[in-house]
Amino acid sequence: MTTFVDRVELHVAAGNGGHGCASVHREKFKPLGGPDGGNGGRGGDVILTVDQSVTTLLDYHHAPHRKATNGKPGEGGNRSGKEGEDLVLPVPDGTVVLDGQGNVLADLVGEGTSFVAAQGGRGGLGNAALASSRRKAPGFALLGEPGDAGDIVLELKTVADVALVGYPSAGKSSLISVMSAAKPKIADYPFTTLVPNLGVVTAGSTVYTVADVPGLIPGASQGKGLGLEFLRHVERCSVLVHVLDTATLESDRDPVSDLDVIEEELRSYGGGLDKRPRVVVLNKIDVPDGRDLAEMVRPDLEERGYRVFEVSAVARTGLKELSFALAELVAKHRARKPKEEATRIVIRPKAVDDAGFTVTREEDGLFRVRGEKPERWVRQTDFNNDEAVGFLADRLNRLGVEAELMKAGARSGDGVAIGPEDNAVVFDWEPTVTAGAEMLGRRGEDHRFEAPRPAAQRRRDRQAERDEAVQEFEDFEPF
Repeated sequence: MTTFVDRVELHVAAGNGGHGCASVHREKFKPLGGPDGGNGGRGGDVILTVDQSVTTLLDYHHAPHRKATNGKPGEGGNRSGKEGEDLVLPVPDGTVVLDGQGNVLADLVGEGTSFVAAQGGRGGLGNAALASSRRKAPGFALLGEPGDAGDIVLELKTVADVALVGYPSAGKSSLISVMSAAKPKIADYPFTTLVPNLGVVTAGSTVYTVADVPGLIPGASQGKGLGLEFLRHVERCSVLVHVLDTATLESDRDPVSDLDVIEEELRSYGGGLDKRPRVVVLNKIDVPDGRDLAEMVRPDLEERGYRVFEVSAVARTGLKELSFALAELVAKHRARKPKEEATRIVIRPKAVDDAGFTVTREEDGLFRVRGEKPERWVRQTDFNNDEAVGFLADRLNRLGVEAELMKAGARSGDGVAIGPEDNAVVFDWEPTVTAGAEMLGRRGEDHRFEAPRPAAQRRRDRQAERDEAVQEFEDFEPF
């Protein structure tokens, strides 16, 4: 059964916003008390938060679908809907968040660091919030906005100071077990270690962590063996320790060739691993042949510039010198780093001259409008309500969408789509002088709030307004 998972694909969905309420206050002796529809509640966010007690992504491997709760709709009496609850997902320290294309969205390091993986939808405004001096009694409300939904990838990169690398069965697990209180699985066959093990080492006043990375073999950087699965756990380490087996039973191997192979894999993997400070540990010198081989290859390794230590995890010799040497390197690295290393979240700001939308003409003659505001407004519009459709037309006109359609060559009756291909609202465009909502009979002037006029006068005024609007439309020339 799987007990350690360091990479998962997570399907996250934030909560939808609640719909706004269209309501008119009714009370005895106040038949026209005005609009009192409340706003819908915001949908809950999906938030990733670093929790030191979590060490694996196993929970998300078994349950990859996570959804926050929806906001509640608004109600009459100016009562806003309840907001949806945020869904907080604990992740291990060192978790990297990527999108479906492999782009890094956030690099979460440090207890309590958080990242909003999916943002909840905004609640729709009620008609009380939409009222103005021109629109005294709106007969509509805005719909709640759907929450973000999509797939993200979580990758765990171990946060440790020192990484032990080397061939399978080189003695890395034995070494970490005697240098720290870690108790990894130890056996005399290759690939005994299937997950990275962490141990805490104290050397004088310096305390640092050591990671035992599963054995590497030729081709590890291309995915052979377990290399690609665990080379990412080396990326954050400040010091690399080559653990070389001086008592191997394989005739085609020796410490120097093993070192060359691992160095080549580190270079091929990238990420600056080949430039990290490193030391060489000649392990298993308790075996007579091992000590002899260590003495033979040590001058060659020191000539290459490596600092070499001869140790035996079984006999526990040479460990003190090694631990203090590693503590010195770790202390130097920490001194060069900022005291507080903040999490890295990628922000892609919009261009200064970004109008907020684009208008493009497709091969079939359809004009497509894309942009955050137009698409959000469309999602929030109740197309069964003519007044709500008119309000949308007002907003699009003020944003400049109609002017851009004219520049792009749109003519009366051309098809216009707002939104992506798989979820767009398509309509036949009719250019207007004022927004289409004003053509519905001057929506903003609610005669219920004005002084009473004779019925005949009201009929004449309405007819005059309609005639004026029709004449303006007929006289207008878009080109």
